[in-house]
Amino acid sequence: MLIQFSVKNFMSFKEKQVFSMEAGSGNENIENIVGLNENNERILKTTALYGANASGKTNLMKALSAAIAMVRLSNNRQPGEKLIQMESFAFDDITKNEPCEFEFIFYANSNKYVYGFKADKNKVYEEYLYQYFSAKATRIFERTNCNEYKFLQADEGKLKAIKSQNIDNKLFLSTATTWNYDKTKDPYLWFAQMINTYSEGMDLSPLSLEAYDNDEDESLKKFTLKLLEEADIIIKDYNVEIVETTMDNNMIIQLKNMNVPSNVIIPKTKVIKNITMTHEVMGDNDNSKVFNLNFFNESSGTRILFSMAPLLKSAFENGKIIVIDEIERSLHPSLVEMIIKFFHNPEINKGNAQLIFNTHDTNLLSLDLFRRDQIWFAEKDPKKGATELYPLDDFSVRKTENIQKGYLNGRYGAIPFVATGDSLWQE
Repeated sequence: MLIQFSVKNFMSFKEKQVFSMEAGSGNENIENIVGLNENNERILKTTALYGANASGKTNLMKALSAAIAMVRLSNNRQPGEKLIQMESFAFDDITKNEPCEFEFIFYANSNKYVYGFKADKNKVYEEYLYQYFSAKATRIFERTNCNEYKFLQADEGKLKAIKSQNIDNKLFLSTATTWNYDKTKDPYLWFAQMINTYSEGMDLSPLSLEAYDNDEDESLKKFTLKLLEEADIIIKDYNVEIVETTMDNNMIIQLKNMNVPSNVIIPKTKVIKNITMTHEVMGDNDNSKVFNLNFFNESSGTRILFSMAPLLKSAFENGKIIVIDEIERSLHPSLVEMIIKFFHNPEINKGNAQLIFNTHDTNLLSLDLFRRDQIWFAEKDPKKGATELYPLDDFSVRKTENIQKGYLNGRYGAIPFVATGDSLWQE
């Protein structure tokens, strides 16, 4: 589970901003919280981020995506390759030439870790991993000045040998895991498998495609049809046809022009050939009749829920973290609320999955649905162009307060104050 994420000098985040999934002391909406251990750490299952357009909401999602991609892509980097994910705060002559900073506090395989790094487009300057074996964090490794390291004393000999395999633009977390260092494996796999961001809608992703292709016991089909039914979308069945195909002709021609030997195996990939959705409708004589409809002729909301189903099922079963930019895109507000309630429901969310999203949908601003510490705001300083993050919990909000009305009235900030338009044609 994610406990906390912090970011500094990335896109619109000039100063360090901390986004926390740690629950406060209140006991309202207790089902929205996971109690983790004997220390009674309480972690939120969902958080919602609000703010005006261009306030930096999406930049938080991009910060998470960039940091995760840095870990996942590290082992494939060549010497001198640019770290294109790194985008420093541009509206300051000093910060635009300084590295970006990221830090995660999280649980992986029941162990608590702190991992962070500092990097620009050329190299990694600092990196560290700590693990909590007790109340105090223990250093697994620290990296400063690009290639100066301090290690856990018991493993120093092994890690010094691995250090020689790392280069300036690679993360040691990834390199050490590749060289079979056991204490970096779980945190690395957390980044590789347990947290995913979605910023361009929820069309069929490779993860969804693979899940539908491997649904031999049809447990995913059962889950998907039930999800659609819960959303009042009655589809009786579906069929997904997936085929293997080689590269397209243009890529094959390019390989031939590069004099690639004929005995080299051209890789294959899986693509969707067809998806049909089965509908049962009543005719004029009250007799039911079955019709098949191409998936891409379904409504955008139906397609999104169908695409989300494998991700939700995997998250609920395995405790994954899903991060979504503009969750309400093409979904009715009632469906968004339904998905949020699924995460809050311990009978559905058996693995304590987490959902982080940003939205403009103020209908969700309800203390019946959320706790005060689950609602966050992003506000940009119009003079400096820098984003600040803060929770609703920073305000003196009564449990009975109408927070939707308070937000629209500007009480918590993070809302645009639009003009009347009278000056549009003025010179």
